[in-house]
Amino acid sequence: MSDNLTLDFEQNEKRPIQEFTEQAYLDYSMYVILDRALPFIGDGLKPVQRRIIYAMSELGLKAGAKFKKSARTIGDVIGKFHPHGDSACYEAMVLMAQEFSYRYPLVHGQGNWGSMDDPKSFAAMRYTEAKLRPYANVLLSETGLGTVDWIPNFDGTLNEPKHLPARLPNILLNGTTGIAVGMATDIPPHNLHEVTRACLKLLEQPKTSIEELCEIIQGPDYPIAAEIITPRSEILEMYRTGNGSVKMRAVWEKEDGNVIITDLPYQCSGNKVLEQIAAQMNAKKLPMLEDLRDESDHENPTRLVLVPRSNRVNADELMMHLFATTDLEKSFRVNLNMIGIDGRPQVKDLKHILKEWLNFRTETVRRRLQFRLDKVETQIHLLEGLMIAYLNIDEVIAIIRQEDKPKLALIKKFKLSDEQAEAILELKLRKLAKLEEIKIQGELDELSEKRKSLKQILGSSQRLKSLIKKELKADAEEFGDARRSPIVSREEAKAIDVNELLPTEALTIVLSEKGWVRAAKGHDIEPETLNYRAGDSFKQAARGRSNLPAVFLDSTGRCYSVPAHTLPSARGNGEPIASRVTPPDGATFEGVMSGAGDELYLLASDAGYGFMAKLEDLFVKTKNGKSILNVPKGARVLPPAVVLNPKADFIAAVSSTGRFLVMDIQEFPILGKGKGIKIMQIPPAKLKAREEYISAITTFSEGESLLAGSGKRHLTLKPETIDGFYGERGRRGSMLPRGFRQVVSIIPVRVKTEE
Repeated sequence: MSDNLTLDFEQNEKRPIQEFTEQAYLDYSMYVILDRALPFIGDGLKPVQRRIIYAMSELGLKAGAKFKKSARTIGDVIGKFHPHGDSACYEAMVLMAQEFSYRYPLVHGQGNWGSMDDPKSFAAMRYTEAKLRPYANVLLSETGLGTVDWIPNFDGTLNEPKHLPARLPNILLNGTTGIAVGMATDIPPHNLHEVTRACLKLLEQPKTSIEELCEIIQGPDYPIAAEIITPRSEILEMYRTGNGSVKMRAVWEKEDGNVIITDLPYQCSGNKVLEQIAAQMNAKKLPMLEDLRDESDHENPTRLVLVPRSNRVNADELMMHLFATTDLEKSFRVNLNMIGIDGRPQVKDLKHILKEWLNFRTETVRRRLQFRLDKVETQIHLLEGLMIAYLNIDEVIAIIRQEDKPKLALIKKFKLSDEQAEAILELKLRKLAKLEEIKIQGELDELSEKRKSLKQILGSSQRLKSLIKKELKADAEEFGDARRSPIVSREEAKAIDVNELLPTEALTIVLSEKGWVRAAKGHDIEPETLNYRAGDSFKQAARGRSNLPAVFLDSTGRCYSVPAHTLPSARGNGEPIASRVTPPDGATFEGVMSGAGDELYLLASDAGYGFMAKLEDLFVKTKNGKSILNVPKGARVLPPAVVLNPKADFIAAVSSTGRFLVMDIQEFPILGKGKGIKIMQIPPAKLKAREEYISAITTFSEGESLLAGSGKRHLTLKPETIDGFYGERGRRGSMLPRGFRQVVSIIPVRVKTEE
């Protein structure tokens, strides 16, 4: 390699990579914050919005002009001022044109500019046309009057305004949202009349408190008629701190027995709401609704119709449920974060925002008046020079004809300025008429009056304040309108309990030996007669209702809850309950329970211990369940038995050696969890060796018979026979007849009652 191509790194700056990346990221974050994501308090615009508005004005697309293709505007914006993606730039332009997105739109669009259901369904920029709306004049009218600082564009070939000289506090009127690096902004829109009155109040009484300002500015005012239901105390706190949230609720009415939704919350899609309601209907969580449809059209932009099943449906309760479970009620975050006059981002309270904007407006008006005064004085200066020329017209003509350098001669002779001498030399001969002299004198007098007036205003803060108030009132009169989003006090929405919404159909929940579950309609089925998968058979059944949960007990003593209405139909083989819950490894399901929360079940282990438990104590929301029954080591869980009458029922227990004991159920406590108390005495040695244990247990009422099953043989124990086995709990019990000492099941023969 030659000496000329040798790379010398010694002259380059050396910095630690950590320091370099930290500074690079900081530079990037400040760029995003200041030049992309956050609005300036003066004009309320982000840079891309400001550049779009300015570019459209430069293209002559004022409110009275003809429409031009949006692609032309976007081309100018990204080519001259904003070198970023055209699609993002166009989307920013679309947002300023959508009447349902902007409270006071800045752009007037022609073509498809999106809809409330899908704001991003707008046509491509090559199809749409646009121009500025009259409201945009509030931001642009004073641009050329010396009110703004001009900065070079990205390539230094053009100048662009650093900010626009807004005549109204657009930062609050239209609001904005944005996400920067480490900070974000969410400024809601407000009503022009309210904000203007607050500004006037603050001009008159600078010590006005935020509470007093909030009596004028009731709250945000979105471009839709949905209700703002945020309590006044929260709105006041939001304006005091600059942070909070606004809750909006849809507007509805009754019409011919149907519920008609006429207005949706801000940025809420009617199609999405209908999908949310339809999903609940499909899940059988809205049995009171028969149908829903969208009747929205050009005359009625929002008209969603909900058809109740009958006139007995309480529409208020239905809507409160939908407010709590769908987008018919939405909350919007408020974060009044913006770039202040000092160029720094800050979260500001309401008074701070208005005072800072008024300072911005005062300085803008002062600069405008000073610009006009400078223009007037310049014009007066030139006219005074012309008057000198008219008063000495012959000498002036002689100097022009005779002197080689008439300009210098005129300046020396009549003590003129360079500008005055230039103006005299540029006079046309026909301007030398006597009438022109009179005209100039009249113009001088008029300009002198203007100069006097401008100086008076600039020299008096009170006069300047009066002018600002006058202009604010004029703009409010021209562009202001009535509040669209009413602020009302409403009861907090509450979802109806799913169980209350479900139809209360009788169900029989069937559990198989292999842990498969299904639900059959009605209580009169015989689960033993159902078809089971090969190698599987009936385990236990529980009678319940579709709006009540089914509770499953596993071999470790844990309980699990599953909504009964979600269980598969008994027409098939069902599904494994393990697919719905998460039992411990190796656990099997030993029983199923169902009923109201106050119903009792007897839980026991074959070690001879048990207790009664309320069903509501067995309900659990997690898939992992919860431990209820403590099972001694080596023992097994017995299928639970329903307790129909805790004050009169009996418990029947039979051991694996044929010992049978009947006892009073009132001897057993009602516990939330535990091991329970002794049911039947079994010698510890035999229990440990599994030579004897409780093989079956049940509850029954007085007068009922019991059916004991031993293999294929069954023994019916009638009430008079059962009495001979009665004893206190914890006893050994008496032996059953020979041939029935291997009882594996014992069930009561209950008298059938009508549902």
